[in-house]
Amino acid sequence: MSRMNVAVLAAHPDDAELAMGGTIALLVSQGHDVTVIDATDGEPTPFGDPATRAKEAAEAARALGCKRINLGWPNRRLEHSLAARHQLAGELRLRKVDLLFVPHPDDAHPDHRALTRIGEDARFDAKLTKCDLPGEPHHPRRLLHYFCTHLKVVPQPSIVVDCSAFADTKMRSIACYRSQFEANPGNRGVPAWIDAMGRFYGSRVGAAFGEPFSAPECVGLRDLSALVP
Repeated sequence: MSRMNVAVLAAHPDDAELAMGGTIALLVSQGHDVTVIDATDGEPTPFGDPATRAKEAAEAARALGCKRINLGWPNRRLEHSLAARHQLAGELRLRKVDLLFVPHPDDAHPDHRALTRIGEDARFDAKLTKCDLPGEPHHPRRLLHYFCTHLKVVPQPSIVVDCSAFADTKMRSIACYRSQFEANPGNRGVPAWIDAMGRFYGSRVGAAFGEPFSAPECVGLRDLSALVP
């Protein structure tokens, strides 16, 4: 397996962990370079503040073994703009991203929907020539949607990643966000149903724990034996 540069685009700190913390840890264990790109600091929230959220995000990244940066965009006011596209495109070029994860486009959260458009368009813009973007033209070969939605639906994925060996790592990374899931009584049940969802999707592919993804483009395979029995 060749080494990949992977980027996970998240509207708020904790989105990446909730949706695909197990897959991030799996990719890191396989030797891939994984960076979570948080668009905002996630604030304001009832029991958080910018310094607390930054500390929690750093702890979660250490738990998963990945890198992390924050673009400093305004929470609750993300906009699909040319400036945002080009800022992110610059990051994709400088990091030579091969695989880009973005939120699923069907969502009730305006920030998530806006970020998906920004991410998809930045992927295209990253390959532009004769422009003032930093780095050399580069096109991430593959884009996948992850599910961290505010819609009351059960997603039907096209891919489920068996990350059974990293289920506990995922849950430890989520527990780092104490301001969101321990201090907030309304969110204390979230880790339990995230764990239940992982068990459910794992069961669909004969695994103990799995995380769902959607592929908007055809996915090529060179070895069908890689498919889970």
